[in-house]
Amino acid sequence: MELLKVDQIEKYYGNKSSLTKAIDDISFEVEKGEFVAIMGASGSGKTTLLNCISTIDRVTAGHIYLEGEDVTALKGKELNKFRRDKLGFIFQDFNLLDTLTAYENIALALSIQKYGVSEIDKRVKAVAEQLGISDVLNKYPYQMSGGQKQRVASARAIITDPKLVLADEPTGALDSKSSKLLLERFVYLNQEQNATIMMVTHDSFSASYASRVVFIRDGKIFHEIVKGEDKRKTFFNKIIDVMTLLGGDVSDAV
Repeated sequence: MELLKVDQIEKYYGNKSSLTKAIDDISFEVEKGEFVAIMGASGSGKTTLLNCISTIDRVTAGHIYLEGEDVTALKGKELNKFRRDKLGFIFQDFNLLDTLTAYENIALALSIQKYGVSEIDKRVKAVAEQLGISDVLNKYPYQMSGGQKQRVASARAIITDPKLVLADEPTGALDSKSSKLLLERFVYLNQEQNATIMMVTHDSFSASYASRVVFIRDGKIFHEIVKGEDKRKTFFNKIIDVMTLLGGDVSDAV
């Protein structure tokens, strides 16, 4: 079942004297329960694409639909409600509040939505168990490792059962062990909790955990590959092959 539809979107920056086309007529769809990675070299438009889907940025032309609703037409309170109720965000730099514990950071979104105390407690403890962070719930961000902070950020993103989880380079600030743990949790959330995930990454190892990879070059879709029945190592090698064709720095991709 189609969850997200990106329909002929374009995004320009600048003015008439200096105009940059960051996204050039991109269209694709994401099915409910998919785990999609967006890849491309620096400046390819992949983060701009994620920002447009997340409504952080507005498209210059075209439309984006989530569950049939044209999100490019939303404004004001409707837009805020859409972001709050239907999207989950995971950022590279975590964006945790330093003055709140892990528990309080995760619970904040539910508090804003006016959930009761007992329901908040039940949900926070359940998601912490899923992501392996039950032991850090009473710690502050400065007391946690990078991997723990990113998993807390991931818990915060999914606690409200969003329709779409958007992750921007979620492993960029993590060591290889923490990255692997986080990506395995993403797969768990995707396969066991049916979470729909869209992840921007420059890293082929991270992308190999997805079920589909869309490659962007110069603001356009260059290619896409689907994992299907492939083992992750086979899929990883296919990703490397496409990154080589893209002309990206393969050492960065690995």
